Amino acid sequence: MADDTSSIHRPFDPRSTWAKLSPAERSAAYDNNAAVKNSAELIAERNEASGRLRATLKSHLDLPYGERANNKIDLYPAAKPDAPCLVFVHGGYWQRNSRELFAMLVEGVAAHGWSVAIPGYSLAPEVSLTDIVAEIPRALDWLAAHGAAYGIAGPVVLSGWSAGAHLVAMGLDHPRVHAGLALSGVYDLAPIRDTGLNTALKLTDEEIAELSPLRLPVTQKRLDIAYGSNELPALVCDSIALHDKRAAANAPGKLIPVEGADHFTILEALRRPDGILVDAIRHLLD
Repeated sequence: MADDTSSIHRPFDPRSTWAKLSPAERSAAYDNNAAVKNSAELIAERNEASGRLRATLKSHLDLPYGERANNKIDLYPAAKPDAPCLVFVHGGYWQRNSRELFAMLVEGVAAHGWSVAIPGYSLAPEVSLTDIVAEIPRALDWLAAHGAAYGIAGPVVLSGWSAGAHLVAMGLDHPRVHAGLALSGVYDLAPIRDTGLNTALKLTDEEIAELSPLRLPVTQKRLDIAYGSNELPALVCDSIALHDKRAAANAPGKLIPVEGADHFTILEALRRPDGILVDAIRHLLD
């Protein structure tokens, strides 16, 4: 974990020569599935494990927090209602995946007596990114109002991966959130508009300005920012840049490079009870 990032390896950022890149090269700069050669196998294993655990863990599933189809939340309460709760926001570039596919992460913090909540959210192109960003605070509002009735009343740490990390950075100021952990995120949306991802997102100038954490004032709550050392350079550079921006504003939080991890295997550090990111989450309450 790093407070001073001067010694952190900073890969060459393809966005420094963005104007010279072809549309295909720009899309490749954000294509995690193509960058990780065994991504299909890793995703299949994640999905299988999540299906198995979702069916067997103590839980309250598919609880609606809003009106849209994906506005549902899965709760995995700990034995003690006042135990801390990890709220995990899934990834998928705001246009794929669902909460059901990430139940395999519950066991990491649950082994230490934590509760877990996994909200779903609507996806592009059915809704805009503006709509998606607004749904996470609604899920947190619901948890604040109703969580105790399901055995979840402790302090909340908000975490997310990939697109979910972006949503964590945007939702950190919610009053129910004590601190956050953002994994493998994208924090400047402007280059995304120049990739194939924008076919579904249709980002506007206003959304780039108002929904890019790197373009917004810093929230003065602790936010640890993690990434895999083998991630795509654009994601590594965004993570370092957001940490540097926050550090310049004296906002608390650590930068956590997970050595040897790629965009998918970084989740193992949150999945294992002895994982470095499980340890980081537990220390967010210090």
